Amino acid sequence: MLSELIKNGFGEKEDLNCAEKILQGANIAYNLGLDRESLKLASGFGGGMAIQDKCGALTAAIMVLGKLFVKERAHESERIKELTRELFDEYNREMSSIDCKPLKEMYRTEELKCSNVILKAAGILDKIVMRELE
Repeated sequence: MLSELIKNGFGEKEDLNCAEKILQGANIAYNLGLDRESLKLASGFGGGMAIQDKCGALTAAIMVLGKLFVKERAHESERIKELTRELFDEYNREMSSIDCKPLKEMYRTEELKCSNVILKAAGILDKIVMRELE
């Protein structure tokens, strides 16, 4: 499970941003088969896309959902939109925002950084992925 990897410190030594932790951790947890070059795709999404907008952990989680549940194109099915809405809705319900700036104000500390924000995204993603893969 992705949340277990993150709880155990995944990405701390490498100084990964929130989006990188989710995508790189999911690559391991869900056997996504992404190579090192592909993993770089998440780099610009940390810090709410560098402008404190949508949480990078959530944007990376959408990348994971796309990799797992889109055959070739999003327009083939409404499923990716449904799963994305579910991810955002549940995260917003539990954390009171999906945007980086308020999340940092509420949950970020110097010691923990954004680990609680990332861990919550990982837990919700785990739940969706496990259910969908059954």
